[in-house]
Amino acid sequence: MAKTVAVVGGGYGGITAARALDDVADVVLVEPRDTFVHNVAALRGLVDPGWIDRLFLPYDQLLARGRVARDLATGVDAQGITLGSGERIAADYLVLATGSTYPFPAKVDVHDSALARQRLRATHESLAEAASVLLLGAGPAGLELAGEIRSAWPDKPVTIVDPAWDILAGTSLPEEFRAEVRAQLDALGVTLVLGSALRENPSSEPGTAKTFTVTTISGEALTADIWFRCHGVVPTTDYLAPDLAAARLPNGQVRVTDALHLPGYPHVFAIGDITDIDEPKMAKAAEQHAVVVAANIRTLVEGGGELQSYTPGPPGISLPLGPRAGASYAKAVGVLGAEQTSKIKGTTMRIESYLDLLNLR
Repeated sequence: MAKTVAVVGGGYGGITAARALDDVADVVLVEPRDTFVHNVAALRGLVDPGWIDRLFLPYDQLLARGRVARDLATGVDAQGITLGSGERIAADYLVLATGSTYPFPAKVDVHDSALARQRLRATHESLAEAASVLLLGAGPAGLELAGEIRSAWPDKPVTIVDPAWDILAGTSLPEEFRAEVRAQLDALGVTLVLGSALRENPSSEPGTAKTFTVTTISGEALTADIWFRCHGVVPTTDYLAPDLAAARLPNGQVRVTDALHLPGYPHVFAIGDITDIDEPKMAKAAEQHAVVVAANIRTLVEGGGELQSYTPGPPGISLPLGPRAGASYAKAVGVLGAEQTSKIKGTTMRIESYLDLLNLR
């Protein structure tokens, strides 16, 4: 009889693993959303409504043999999954691919795609109405959103506040790359207020058009008409039953071995943002994890052998600042500027890759 592989989470890593194992096992992909969400392009969708419908891609064609269970995993233990509906899915192998939450609009925070579309369009209208914008966080999401806004509305002032003294704090990206990004932000007219947090957040809700004034700890007053929180990654692992929760760290991530399974559970694998691997939490990394995990499960299903190990690659990033601006870095090629970044990611936002993966073209 075919082995059952249950993949919990239908994001970038989850769909990659599920598709790769569909021919060798009975795959069940558990996902509460009614579509795959291409969050890589979510900020483009916020400023360009023509992108909104392209963010939501159906799962219908992903699996030829397996199935997608549209439900929430409320409990996952070493033997299988308990769903919100009460259904129990027993599994020979488990792949935990539940990713993380992040403030809207960088990640869509509702499961129904129709409601998500409505929220993106409503927030777009509020952003279009606002005369000026405040962004909290000078990490990749805050910088990308600033670039998208200035590209769509060149006359709309955008200010980024971050308590760190430089952009992209906490990353190991080289100074040459940071300098390129800072130069492009300056050319776009983005104002950076670094080294000082706000005394308190604006009184309005994020994404709501309402004029406010806030003060930084250093005493600078800032007035804007809308604001967005661009920091705060939270791994989604609260569904783990006590046996697997032993691998859960205080920050919500789970410990994994070099072969990407939980210590003591060689049939339970984890990929993507929830892992404790010291590397940037990006879609590309989740997909690379999925390739290793799928190969390892295939090895186990087909009778054993040596498992593959995952080794994080050197630091790298492709950071669009709108369709025609941005910077990229890879150790092999160094820093790439706006033109190259536009070709790599800025224009297409990698949408073709996921249309192919989901068998939609």
